Amino acid sequence: MARLFDSVRYLKGVGEARAKVFASMGIFTLYDLISYFPRTYEDRTRIVPISELQVDEPACFRAFVTSAPRTNHIRKGLDLTKLSVADDTARLNLTFFNQKYVADNLQYGEEYYFYGTLTGDYLGYGMTNPVFEAVSSPGVRTRRIMPIYPLTAGMSNNLISRSVQQALDACLGELPELLPEPLRAKYDLCDGATAYRQIHAPDSFDLLQRARDRLVFEEFFIFSVGLTMLRSRRAATSRPPLTGLDPAEFERILPFALTGAQKRVISEIRADLESGRVMNRMVQGDVGCGKTAVAACAAWFAVKNGLQAALMAPTEILAEQHARSLEPMLSALGVRTTLLTGSMTPAQKKTARQAIASHQTDLIVGTHALISEATDFSDLGLVIADEQHRFGVAQRAALAEKGKDPHILVMSATPIPRTLAMILYGDLDLSVIDELPPGRQTVQTFLVGEPMRGRINQFIRRQAEEGHQVFIVCPAIEEGETESLKSAEVWAETLQQAVFPDLRVALVHGRMKSAQKDEIMRAFADGSYDILVATTVIEVGVDVPNATLMVVENADRFGLSQLHQLRGRVGRGSAQSYCVLFTSNRNPDTLRRLKALCKNNDGFAISREDLAIRGPGDFFGTRQSGLPVFKVGSLVNDLNTLQNAQTEAAAFLSSEELPKRPEYAPLMERIRALFSEHPAAAAN
Repeated sequence: MARLFDSVRYLKGVGEARAKVFASMGIFTLYDLISYFPRTYEDRTRIVPISELQVDEPACFRAFVTSAPRTNHIRKGLDLTKLSVADDTARLNLTFFNQKYVADNLQYGEEYYFYGTLTGDYLGYGMTNPVFEAVSSPGVRTRRIMPIYPLTAGMSNNLISRSVQQALDACLGELPELLPEPLRAKYDLCDGATAYRQIHAPDSFDLLQRARDRLVFEEFFIFSVGLTMLRSRRAATSRPPLTGLDPAEFERILPFALTGAQKRVISEIRADLESGRVMNRMVQGDVGCGKTAVAACAAWFAVKNGLQAALMAPTEILAEQHARSLEPMLSALGVRTTLLTGSMTPAQKKTARQAIASHQTDLIVGTHALISEATDFSDLGLVIADEQHRFGVAQRAALAEKGKDPHILVMSATPIPRTLAMILYGDLDLSVIDELPPGRQTVQTFLVGEPMRGRINQFIRRQAEEGHQVFIVCPAIEEGETESLKSAEVWAETLQQAVFPDLRVALVHGRMKSAQKDEIMRAFADGSYDILVATTVIEVGVDVPNATLMVVENADRFGLSQLHQLRGRVGRGSAQSYCVLFTSNRNPDTLRRLKALCKNNDGFAISREDLAIRGPGDFFGTRQSGLPVFKVGSLVNDLNTLQNAQTEAAAFLSSEELPKRPEYAPLMERIRALFSEHPAAAAN
């Protein structure tokens, strides 16, 4: 018998090349493979007569081969094999593309099970490339609930299914039981081995549901126990409390009045800093809500107590923008601000680092240069991570290690529902700025189709003629990268040469080097271009108050929250701003989703809609930094299970002895492994 963490190379049919494909899917061991769960299932258990087959509805049927298969070579790379089948109710023509083996495997007069989708109309019906099995076969591809797995290039569903079954047969006996027996009894949960068998090869939909119930609870319970342990560990970490924190002193130097929400969040930060424990807080708020002013106040609190503060931004241009806005604001309070970025000259970086190490500067604003080995802080007491979802967990942890248990403040302009935020950001306390400053313009948003192209182009020209600037966002970079999607490279060239030859058009996308992207963004911010064609690389970027129009091509390919972030790139000045969403998709659900954005400027309401429609995986993007990767649990549909798991986790850890028992060693080992793979809370 194999062991759980043996390589997938153990399996028959998995050589070096196939192992590399598995590795690209994050599958290295047998345990990885059996934990690679299906994304959906096809019901191939119900056998229907041919006469009851419905167009475009997959179905399983039993029939005799009534004509010998005939293969015709049409052209190079294309062979067609045709035959007819029949049952007691009707006859059906089958066509197979490039499957010459069918002629040897389907015998005239023999009976088979078929699974496929009927196509055609009143002129004739048929079926293309159905799967089939002999009636005497055990039923591997028909007469069962078929798991459908997420795929990648070079990997088929049948290959994954066969490999998973091999792995289950080889190592399932090694699978430890992770859930305490009293919990399984209380919530009527099956054992782990049964759950893994049934999730991959369910004998019925009832047993599939029981398997899913067990695995969802297991995921949430493990995560909740780990998170509770992290919170307890953080509560035990102390720092000397900061003193003399008077927000009114900070407010007096501002050229504007703070909103009630900003004052509330500053009070929460102040309470953390005065508490004698290390602050770990996230400030979450919509675009333009004033998070930077809150961060500035926190930095001043630290500096007033003789500490240094560091603000890390995801791009150089954003770091420069922060430095330009914070330096004059905080200099009135005696705060010395220094910028440190990778593109500075060696002499500039040396001067900045000497000032940082000798405490000749108080607030250091920068990018990844802050966490390089060459950067040493004198007494780092506060770490601020802006647009925190753009940083890897390790990067935030590396900056925190520059000090001795510094206070942590992370900021995010991605509004998400509070329940999800409490899970997503682990042991961070959560503050929400849910109020925009007075006078902030509402961006008018419109959903249009291709027939409006001419009028929108005229509108773009009018904005440029009035001295304003325009963002145009495309979902792809190169032509042909994804069929039917507008590419930034081709569209920028088309606009410059054919549509707006008299305007200045620039292009920026994610495959450019950082220095090149920053140079173009700076030039756009300085007014050197009228139109910036881009991918979502501008979702978090420079503040361009002169930009008044955001045009998004193929808007249906973006999530609502992402579209809301893009829309937030405009409306930062005094002029009325607009967002135009182009789509050719006529799906009613898609149109409903996009129209919801047109009617709503509340990022939190939009995020709730987006999360409900797309789920957390798509909502945040694949492997988004900090996102707990729940393989079966849904943060939308399984909240009751999550709450039960959190309650039971707290009860489990309320006893100091229970987690130390030998029978729970596999559970504690799995918790450590989870937070090593996805240490969202551990590093914050």
